[in-house]
Amino acid sequence: MCQAPTSVSSPCQSEGASECRGPCPGIAKSLTFKELVVMTTAREMMNSGATCVDATMTLAEAAQMMRDLQVGSLPICGDDNRLHGIITDRDIVVRCIADGHDPNEITAGQLGDERLIWIDSEADATEVAQMMSDNKIRRLPVMTDNQLVGMISEADLARHLADTELTEFVQAVYAAPPNN
Repeated sequence: MCQAPTSVSSPCQSEGASECRGPCPGIAKSLTFKELVVMTTAREMMNSGATCVDATMTLAEAAQMMRDLQVGSLPICGDDNRLHGIITDRDIVVRCIADGHDPNEITAGQLGDERLIWIDSEADATEVAQMMSDNKIRRLPVMTDNQLVGMISEADLARHLADTELTEFVQAVYAAPPNN
C-alpha cells in the first residue's frame, strides 16, 4: 500500500537533502524536504504542554509568566479548566497600559481575546496555515477531545510549511492591520 510520509524521517536521508523521491512507485515528481514536511499534523508541529494563565490572574502576573516561560502569548483557562481565550504581550501593552489601565488591576479574563479560535491536533499543516491566515493570527491553540494540548506559533509554521505556503501566510497576516 502506498502512503504519504507523515514525518521528516520518511524517504529523505537527512535534513540536508535537497530532493527526495516520492515514497510511492509511479510518483514522477521529486519532492523537496520542505514539501515532505508539509504533510505533518498540528500535533507534530505544535509546542506541547502549553501553560494556561488563569482567567482571574492579573495582567502583571500574566506578563511575568510570559517572561518566565519565554513566550509571547498564553492561553486563558477558567475554573472549569477549559480554554476561554488567548492573551498576548501586545494585548497587555496596547489594550491595557497604553489605554491607561493598571495591569495589576485588570485580569487576563477581562482583556483576553474572546474569539475562541483553535485547531484539532489531527489537522494537517495546510489547514493550520489556512486557519491562521484566515483569522490573521500568529499563534493557534491545538485541541484534542476539547482539551488544550499545545500551541502553534508562526515560527512553527516556518519550520513545517513549503516556501509558497509560508509566503502566503506572511502576506495575509503581516499585511493585515493589528487585531486589536
